[in-house]
Amino acid sequence: MSNLVEENLSTIRQQMKIACQASGRDPQEVQLLLATKTVPLEKLQMAMQAGEVLFGENKAQELRDKFPLMEQYNKVEWHFIGHLQTNKVKDVVKYVTLIHSVDRLKLGQVLHQQLLKENRTMDILVQVNTSYEESKFGIAPEAAVELVEQLSQLETLNIKGLMTIGKLGATNEETRGCFRLLKSIQSQIKQKNIPRVEMDVLSMGMSGDFMVAIEEGATIIRVGTKVFGERYLPDSYYWNENVHLK
Repeated sequence: MSNLVEENLSTIRQQMKIACQASGRDPQEVQLLLATKTVPLEKLQMAMQAGEVLFGENKAQELRDKFPLMEQYNKVEWHFIGHLQTNKVKDVVKYVTLIHSVDRLKLGQVLHQQLLKENRTMDILVQVNTSYEESKFGIAPEAAVELVEQLSQLETLNIKGLMTIGKLGATNEETRGCFRLLKSIQSQIKQKNIPRVEMDVLSMGMSGDFMVAIEEGATIIRVGTKVFGERYLPDSYYWNENVHLK
């Protein structure tokens, strides 16, 4: 199994280089984040032994369970990449350096209040639902600029960029449209020069579409199954919670 995780990582790194070359980009511009949802510690250790340091978790409970087990390893950095409920904010901010999935003002306000208590700040990305799928979280594309402006008023939040999930089960060209839309929203926000807002990070692309995402400007790709193998829970467990909880 150890060789398989390493081999998978080697293949992905090579594919990342190919996608960067195809789009005239420097491979150093793109970070590989390993999505750890349901992945056992043994496989995470294999990835770390292969030199990986950036991990992303979808569920607060899993993050809380895995963090102390991996804390012993140097340079491991955690991001939160799943839907964040307001009642889980306190749990999540303890462990992560970047939250990819801020998609509503209420969540930003709860984060802000918690961070004020802790006298600290947090890097965040604004999640945009570029595929307009009801099953997905994320702010509507036409409301994204306004949300960024509102969140920028909360001084504990450092807005670093945007995140999206490509259309699930779509063709490469359909998915490409989602990524291009996110890139265009990034450009709109940059032009507005909103104080305290940086727009350098685009988190987009997963196991099935990360090469397309890199071609369209991704700076972080989130890959899980291509490294660790198929999960035993369906995508709906992570992306569609049926009810958009507050």
